Amino acid sequence: MHALTATLALILERFFGYPEALAERISHPVVWIGGLIDMLDRRLNRADLPASARRQRGVAALVLLLLAVGIPALIVGAILRAVPGGWIIEAILATALLAQKELRRAVREVADALGVSLDEGRRAVSAIVGRDPETLDQAGVSRAAIESLAESTSDGVIAPLFWLLILGLPGIALYKALNTADSMIGHKTEQYLNFGWASARFDDLVNWIPARLTGLLIVAAAPLVRGNGRAAWDTMLSDAKKHDSPNAGWPEAAMAGALGFALGGPRAYDGEMLDLPQFGGGRADLGPDDIRRSLKLYGVVLNITLGICLAMAIPALR
Repeated sequence: MHALTATLALILERFFGYPEALAERISHPVVWIGGLIDMLDRRLNRADLPASARRQRGVAALVLLLLAVGIPALIVGAILRAVPGGWIIEAILATALLAQKELRRAVREVADALGVSLDEGRRAVSAIVGRDPETLDQAGVSRAAIESLAESTSDGVIAPLFWLLILGLPGIALYKALNTADSMIGHKTEQYLNFGWASARFDDLVNWIPARLTGLLIVAAAPLVRGNGRAAWDTMLSDAKKHDSPNAGWPEAAMAGALGFALGGPRAYDGEMLDLPQFGGGRADLGPDDIRRSLKLYGVVLNITLGICLAMAIPALR
């Protein structure tokens, strides 16, 4: 039954997304989750505590977060599975935790903004990446958008879908809570190195399979946009391990190889220039058209993903 739920959720979210009117009235579930994480951070993450205590408090914060999100999701999921046609409501609820449409919109906006000016491109890309936008030229803005698209295809679409397929509504809700925690407190800074340790490590664990599945989907999709599937495969296997994250390098390296790009490389965060590894050996001088080409690849990945879910759902329809 989860395959039916996942298939309907993919279709609905892809075409309709999260309604703006609903966002204006009640905000978004991820915003609610973020507010809870922020509260736990302010109350538990004290700078005067030793590292071991901050780590223990970070574990406690994560447990509290997962309980606060997981228990209601378990109850609602159980009720809906006991109601005829309840899986349809479950799919509608799950759409709020997928990001197909919003990801496409945000990345396309960068390409369109670059067509206006570099400053507009920097402004648009600053909404989806954490690096310093003022240090980026047109190629840097384009690479940042494409790298964000690759990584977010995994943790914004494939990973939540994976956990929806496995565990239903509780699975996607718990995944989104954990992923949001990682994005907010899972940083290797003095403030979060210990407090966010559990969130970062657990996020690595739950994204391990989805990140590699995303890479494989990019490999499969590459020939359908005149990309190079073999190069995507080879680059993924050779370069994914260069990434500081055990997961983010897989979709990023696969996309670089698929489209003949060079992604990654040096970038600035909070005024500090970091010498980060490069993925792929293709062109690094990218522009708006290259962002749009990446979006075409993304669209094919979504089509293949939907096709797989449909195939999984067919037995439940008999």
